[in-house]
Amino acid sequence: MSKFIIRGGKKLNGEVTIKGMKNAATPILAATLLTEETCLIDNLPQISDVSAMFDILKSLGSKIEKVSETCVKICNKGIDLKNLDQKLVKKMRSSVLFMGPLLARFGSVEISEPGGCIIGNRSLDTHFYALEKLGAKIIKEEAFYKINADKLIGNLITLPEFSVTATENAIMAGVLAHGKTTIKLAAAEPHVQDLCLFLNKMGANISGIGTHILIIEGVAKLKGAEHHIIPDQIEAGTFAVAASLTRGHVLLKNIEPEHLDIILLKLNQIGINFEIRHKEIQFLPSSNLKSFRLQALPYPGFPTDLQAPFGVLATQCQGTTLIHDPLFEGRMGYIQELVKMGANAIVADPHRVIINGPTPLYGQEIRSFDLRAGATLIIAGLIAQGETIINQAEIVDRGYEKIEERLNSLGAEIKRIED
Repeated sequence: MSKFIIRGGKKLNGEVTIKGMKNAATPILAATLLTEETCLIDNLPQISDVSAMFDILKSLGSKIEKVSETCVKICNKGIDLKNLDQKLVKKMRSSVLFMGPLLARFGSVEISEPGGCIIGNRSLDTHFYALEKLGAKIIKEEAFYKINADKLIGNLITLPEFSVTATENAIMAGVLAHGKTTIKLAAAEPHVQDLCLFLNKMGANISGIGTHILIIEGVAKLKGAEHHIIPDQIEAGTFAVAASLTRGHVLLKNIEPEHLDIILLKLNQIGINFEIRHKEIQFLPSSNLKSFRLQALPYPGFPTDLQAPFGVLATQCQGTTLIHDPLFEGRMGYIQELVKMGANAIVADPHRVIINGPTPLYGQEIRSFDLRAGATLIIAGLIAQGETIINQAEIVDRGYEKIEERLNSLGAEIKRIED
């Protein structure tokens, strides 16, 4: 356990480089299991979720060679499914991404119920539905799932919801299935696109990338490939809010503007000053911020992972803001911590919050509820008067690389204390 101690009121100034995307790195690491040949994966963020994926791969027998701080070689020749460490699987939600590739490679997999952040019920039903459409049979035994398929056969899959990880599992199972697989209502997020591009480099045949209808022509075998992970749109949005609220001059480097369309549109509507320069965005001091309405939606809609940072942004906007997140019923836990700090906010129901502003925030002892809420409360601490203590700070390490060091380099005053 660790905590952040933040002294608020510091303007952020300087440059920060956005790291590789967490939500692209985890499925791509899982996808390396689809070949026995060596893969080279670059621009990996140094976060605990990536480390946990490495640990699970190593438990299977994967050979992972570190080329640099952000680059690894992975060879999955001779891995043994019997050695899969179920305790590690239980610790992280992203371990669900091993179902598709292990089923495609071995024809069966036994996997524990995955863990992860407490953001509400996240059923695996859509995953199982997609795999069953490809010919798999699923048996639940206590806390384990046994998934078997003598032969994966391509099929038409209409997903019952825009599930990112279910889409990714269906893609990874479908690339080695016999025949053609069509996935309708597929998630189209940038990280899903990045997975598809990596698989095509490996020899897969996926078309419709970036749309909600994916067509996969199954192939007999995949080869090794090299891939550079895309920049993290969620980290970019988080730093954008931090820069805007501290009213400094901050340059975000290594961003992909087309992945940020709806985020930048919303910032512009609120009154945030910024300039886009190819793969960079310069944030400038802003005033007279306007309240807004925000609904989290599947891509290209506003990402659910950024509604919490925009929640703290709303506390400093003039007027009443309504935020609606229909995707997860546990995303609003951070609001009660903001209220402790002085925010004027009401959780109307598990999916909606009403925030009135602007209101000054004051340092308090609070705690992270999940990865994105933790980053949000760091931003709150940056603009609060006095000292803020955030418990369970290690949750933030799941998705943000050395966040306190990078914020401190911009002028923040954050200490990490290990208990």
